[in-house]
Amino acid sequence: MNENTQNKRLEFRGSMFLSLIPVAIFFAFCAVMFIGLKAFNMEALAMAGFVALLIGGAFAKSYTEFWDAAIKGISSIASVSVIVIFFVIGMFSALMKESGLSGGFVWLANKIGVQGGVFVGFVFLATCVMSTATGSSIGTMFSAFPIFYPAGIILGSSPMFLAGAIVSGAIFGDNLAPISDTTIASASTQLFKNGRPADVGGCVRSRLRYSIAGSAIAFVLFVLLGGRGGVVAETTQIAELSNPKSLFMLIPVVVMLIVATKSRNIFLGLFVGLVLGIGTGLALGLFPLSAVFANDPSHNEITGFLVKGVSSMLGTVGLVIAVFGIMGVITEAGMLDYLVEKILGSKLAQTPRGAEIASIIGISLTDIIFGGVSSVCILTFGPVLNKIGGAHDIHPYRRANLLDAVANSLPACIPFMSVFVFIGSALTGLSPLEVAGGTLYAYTLFLVMCYAVATGWGRRYEGENGEELKEPPVKKA
Repeated sequence: MNENTQNKRLEFRGSMFLSLIPVAIFFAFCAVMFIGLKAFNMEALAMAGFVALLIGGAFAKSYTEFWDAAIKGISSIASVSVIVIFFVIGMFSALMKESGLSGGFVWLANKIGVQGGVFVGFVFLATCVMSTATGSSIGTMFSAFPIFYPAGIILGSSPMFLAGAIVSGAIFGDNLAPISDTTIASASTQLFKNGRPADVGGCVRSRLRYSIAGSAIAFVLFVLLGGRGGVVAETTQIAELSNPKSLFMLIPVVVMLIVATKSRNIFLGLFVGLVLGIGTGLALGLFPLSAVFANDPSHNEITGFLVKGVSSMLGTVGLVIAVFGIMGVITEAGMLDYLVEKILGSKLAQTPRGAEIASIIGISLTDIIFGGVSSVCILTFGPVLNKIGGAHDIHPYRRANLLDAVANSLPACIPFMSVFVFIGSALTGLSPLEVAGGTLYAYTLFLVMCYAVATGWGRRYEGENGEELKEPPVKKA
């Protein structure tokens, strides 16, 4: 392939702005599904992405070159890395769900006698642990709401803040867990100077300061406000939801987190966590061997949570493929470079602080446009942030942390524009305004990141060999 072919832009029947048609179509699908139909599933989002590509290709001068660009985006190292990791984390996530971890927290809360606002704070911490263990915010909400919400109402908690605590805890894990789709996506889209994606372990280690600060403030607020309007009822239903044995499943979770963070290898951490988790669950009788892997001759299929874990990720993987395809088109058309040049050319982005402020605005708008689906926001804006931050030598860890934290905070919880709020509303019967109003961690994390950008707290720069520097590296003449 000669140099002219390599530098040739993907051309459209008009201006390069037509390369944004797939984005517009995808956004329209999101609006219809989230706002109009109040429905959410990854398979539908993946379908929307592929339909957007099929239609968008008609506006290119060459339909073949359009799909060559899409395939180039799909086959990028960032895309392939995300897809492979998702399939592996699906198995670990399914293991945690099978073990019934939430039942252990209900038992613990009942044992120590927490009620009202204290129970709301307890639920926030419990869902933080659950979502960090499973890496799934949506899965955590569907697991936690049926158990914690009825229990909290019985124990005199405020419905609004109780629902908000569950959504907040789910978002916490989505932002921090090394097996979370957004953690992996945010790390994979931020590249070192040598072209290598940021490692998940390093990102998680460096973002702890932001997550802990935001969650500590939210916890205090949940305890103080969480009992308003609640009435304690006399009942024994809590005992039926309890299972103390499942708390032992925190051991493989902690070991997995330590191994993944220390080794900076998510696959090694997941392998150790899976082996230890399966052994622990079987030894405690939390699930039978057939729940791990078994044959169902009556339906000619293999069953078990390992299989379910992989299959549960198919919709997410399809979405990733579609979004990276759209980003490939935008990149090859020159639209991505155009957006980066406009942002870097603005007065705001002339300094590292200004570049981060501009990035917060861009991430927030992208997140709102895509209905709070933070993974889509991260995959869409990630390449833009990679170039903006890279131009100021901001370290990939810092960029990934800014991207993930902002996408999983206030912009992801806008009433009537958020999948998190819709799910919380559907599972409780509360209005979207009540659920969004109670999701305090979304606000505290956003404020923490604004503080970090304004003051430079946690900002690190990338050295020649990828090391973290407190000051920008000296440019060679």
